[in-house]
Amino acid sequence: MSALKVVIIDYGSGNLRSAEKATARAADDMGGGEVLVSNDPAQLASASHIILPGVGAFRDCRLGLDAVTGMVDALTAQVIGGGKPFLGICVGMQLLATIGREHGDCDGLGWIPGEVAAITPADKTLKIPHMGWNALQFDAAAHPVLAGLRPGDHAYFVHSYGFRADDDADVLAHVVYGGPLTAMVGRANMIGTQFHPEKSQRFGLAFLKAFLEWWPCSFIRLSI
Repeated sequence: MSALKVVIIDYGSGNLRSAEKATARAADDMGGGEVLVSNDPAQLASASHIILPGVGAFRDCRLGLDAVTGMVDALTAQVIGGGKPFLGICVGMQLLATIGREHGDCDGLGWIPGEVAAITPADKTLKIPHMGWNALQFDAAAHPVLAGLRPGDHAYFVHSYGFRADDDADVLAHVVYGGPLTAMVGRANMIGTQFHPEKSQRFGLAFLKAFLEWWPCSFIRLSI
């Protein structure tokens, strides 16, 4: 197993310092490792794990990621070509989709087919955004990152748009908020959370540790 080096991508979006602090704490619980916040695509080549955070609007995050010269190409090379473990957080997860519908259509990375569309709860008294703590229900409890976690644990959410996966098999967990909302997606070496693990206290740290302990096939190669 290679040494742990986590690169959190800085493209002007996301709770970078909170994500860095929580990830470093999870790494320390495993015996230590390097956790680096960087906007340098070259750092991804030596990363063992890659995290893409994101807050705000889908289009703004996609444009911000595209504005970092070489970052999308480096991500594609290391995640799709190299099979490195990847975690997208909040809009970082949404960017895995084929398309986002917020403020007009905008292409995502297209790594997990689906769309990001407005949340429309059946109960019209429920407020948008979906904000606060909600209980996770696992749809793929056998996934290695979920194996040591418990259904019913609460995670922290803030979002008005949700991921609608084309294939139900790509949905790892959901919450109920006037109907089911995707809470986690995953395919091969990629996983994404609509919730914020860096704000989810004990559960969030346990989740981040499980992600850092995940070395899928060390490493697999993908095609999309």
